[in-house]
Amino acid sequence: MHYLCSMINEQLLQPKSIVVIGGSNNVHKPGGSIVRNLIDGDYQGELRIVNPKEDTIQGIKAFHDVKDIPQTDLAILVVAAKYCPDYVDYLCAEKGVRAFVIISAGFGEETKAGAALEQHILDTCERYGAALIGPNCIGLLNRHHHSVFTLPIPKLDPNGADFISGSGATAVFILESAVVKGLQFNSVWSIGNGKQIGIEDVLQYMDEHFNPETDSKVKLLYIENISNPDKLLYYASRLIQKGCRIAAIKSGSSESGSRAASSHTGAIASSDAAVEALFRKAGIVRCFSREELTTTGCIFMVTSHLKTPLSSLNNFAIVTHAGGPGVMLTDALSKGGLNVPKIEGPMADELKAQLFPGSSVANPIDFLATGTPAQLGTIIDYCEHKLDQIDAIAVIYGTPGLTQLYEAYSILDQKIRECKKPIFPILPSMVTAGPEVADFLAKGHVNFSDEVTLASTLSQIMRTPQPATHEVELYGVNISQLHSILFREIGRLKFEGKDSGWLSPNAVRDILTCAGIQMVPEKVSHSKEELTDFAARIGYPVVAKVVGPIHKSDVGGVALNIRTAEHLALEFDRMMQIEGATDVMVQKMLKGTELFIGAKYEERFGHVVLCGLGGIFVEVLKDVSSGLAPLTYPEAYSMIHSLRGYKIIKGTRGQKGVNEQKYAEIIVRLSTLLRFATEIKEIDINPLLADEHSVTAVDARIRIG
Repeated sequence: MHYLCSMINEQLLQPKSIVVIGGSNNVHKPGGSIVRNLIDGDYQGELRIVNPKEDTIQGIKAFHDVKDIPQTDLAILVVAAKYCPDYVDYLCAEKGVRAFVIISAGFGEETKAGAALEQHILDTCERYGAALIGPNCIGLLNRHHHSVFTLPIPKLDPNGADFISGSGATAVFILESAVVKGLQFNSVWSIGNGKQIGIEDVLQYMDEHFNPETDSKVKLLYIENISNPDKLLYYASRLIQKGCRIAAIKSGSSESGSRAASSHTGAIASSDAAVEALFRKAGIVRCFSREELTTTGCIFMVTSHLKTPLSSLNNFAIVTHAGGPGVMLTDALSKGGLNVPKIEGPMADELKAQLFPGSSVANPIDFLATGTPAQLGTIIDYCEHKLDQIDAIAVIYGTPGLTQLYEAYSILDQKIRECKKPIFPILPSMVTAGPEVADFLAKGHVNFSDEVTLASTLSQIMRTPQPATHEVELYGVNISQLHSILFREIGRLKFEGKDSGWLSPNAVRDILTCAGIQMVPEKVSHSKEELTDFAARIGYPVVAKVVGPIHKSDVGGVALNIRTAEHLALEFDRMMQIEGATDVMVQKMLKGTELFIGAKYEERFGHVVLCGLGGIFVEVLKDVSSGLAPLTYPEAYSMIHSLRGYKIIKGTRGQKGVNEQKYAEIIVRLSTLLRFATEIKEIDINPLLADEHSVTAVDARIRIG
């Protein structure tokens, strides 16, 4: 896969000179605040300001006319939208400007006239090879220049997170959430309208210029629109494969959730399912709030020194001097599939002897409100060196206001630097011990003030699979036969004067056979005698279903557990009276756990494949997982394991589970088939009946176009 090089250049990232068009002395307006941030950020290059009415701007001599400035690398425009195109034309042609940050709003996000102005600016930038951030953004912040007009300015560090946002205001709120936690940043990109440089382009630049020795390995994204899903998938997964960790919020994903649909798959496969599928394939941790995103960033920072994947952190020790938060953290970790193993034996007895009477080391390790900082250090040492079953340590340490915490937090700082096992500091006394927490964060640490948010975010990270491979394996899917069937059926639709339509049961069976998906023995006919003969051959009990109406159950078109030829004949006569009935289908009646698989073609994304338990689980609870075709086996297993009802698939309360391998195989085979069949717009296999031996498709519908 090849994409044109991103327009991001040296003049944008490390400009030797910057001009602010519209800079002012009023720091309560964007033009003044952006100058203030550049000065406070100790910009080392030449800073120039154009303002026709002022002689000096915040201590810097101002130019009254843009024609008077020397040659300049980067221009920041904070003037009305209508003036921006002329400034861009002149600066590119006469002043050698090759990078722009346009703060101004009033472009394509508002009117058609604004869109024309924006296009003019883009055309000029493309002609001169200039980089363009915006318009309608808060700017660009990195360790070389603070070209943003907003606060807060987070602490910047080469190992901090790279943050890319599609919304300026939201970026500010996310930074607020991050600063309180101590999360540091390497760069902040507000892309605004993203006319030239969007989120995908920034990821492309970071991937193509990635230096594992010097570059940040944490990327946080706030996405409002995925304009190029393939590009996002490609560069995000490449960065993750190079050792980076990426988390993202995608907002505005539910607009199609209420769209009228003709099948379960159509109702469920909204654009949100497509986003979920894309993130799963890329290995991006999906977040749903500012708190989740910044907490994920903090977890990435705490575990950045690990040589093994985060999924290796299974067993947690909880160290606390307050029982309640330790119990809540234990509950939340357990609910998320992580372990808080019991600590017992000689080492536990040895540790307990060094704590005050009444302390518990069973895990949580509760060393009481009277516990000392020295005891905290001792407990961490035991977890690090003597308790081999422990993978990570969570320390909950606050105060009721009776003591200062500098000594305890100093020990915690020392242990975090020394320990190979990650330590998650949970410091809840943000008000009572505000100075102590601030001092701790100033040493480069983060704080998870809420233990349950930490646990739920950890669980979400653990559930996120590694990026899928880009190679497509056929897994025995008969592609040539598939294309023959589709060619035949599309010809039939054209002959009938239709652009799209649902296939006949026989055509559906032919297509599923191409994928090697086992189907229940069945016969479709409008002959009562043929169907009773078939039922006699396969053996009763059987199921009868009307053919024609889309929603069979809604019109009384399904009859179960038919045990005699007489009963089958009665049901045949009844069903053929249903409006729209063309035939009746008879199937062998099977027993087992009902499963569901579906897929829907989403523009720009491709086929979104869904899986879950059948029946009420898909119809009412919407308990489904999504993936983007084609799927690998690890992706299929990840989808199955992330279902809320997975325990039923696995087997619970004495009930045998289903054949998980067969289920995953069908998901993978179907997704492979869809990769070569964009003509299939919707497919619904519901139910599949599964037991410990096999998984068999009972009912399926396919719509092509």
